[in-house]
Amino acid sequence: MTYISTDYVFHGNGEKAWQPDDEGFAPLNYYGWTKLEGELALKRHVEKYFLVRIAWAFGANGNNFVKIMLNLAKKFDTVRVVNDQIGTPTYTPDLARLLADMNESEKFGIYHATNEGGYISWYDFACEIFKQANLNHMNVLPVTTEEYGLSKAKRPFNSRLDKSKLTLNGFKLLPDWRDALRRYLAANAN
Repeated sequence: MTYISTDYVFHGNGEKAWQPDDEGFAPLNYYGWTKLEGELALKRHVEKYFLVRIAWAFGANGNNFVKIMLNLAKKFDTVRVVNDQIGTPTYTPDLARLLADMNESEKFGIYHATNEGGYISWYDFACEIFKQANLNHMNVLPVTTEEYGLSKAKRPFNSRLDKSKLTLNGFKLLPDWRDALRRYLAANAN
């Protein structure tokens, strides 16, 4: 069985990347608790599984940060984006290729999978979105989570996920998130 989970199962503090086998579970919100319950049920009831934690997912379907930024650019010249939540985006087609490779193997276990390219803030991500989309008129203001203040659910400050277990088990790492964003924008140009 393959189960997609999230960095939200952790408390989200500190600056160290979460390891796949870390058990510092302390979800900050209901979503994190439900994903953790799914993880625990998987471990209890399934012998052979891939538990894959991701963060900051974006792709063609559903709502995501990239779509939100592009829609905001149609209405505003200035956006405020948090710069104290750190992680790495995950492009869903890249993740899908990895999951297919995993399911062709028997290297079961817990993994972390996000695109490569280093840890960034949501602010950094927004700046790159506008740059690649040639929306140079956009003014992106960095703010703290506290200054932003609009979120209904608590979000982790530390969404760093260590992906070295992928390499150790012979899986190909996901491409750089900037390249993933470029491909996303090309495939979803309106």
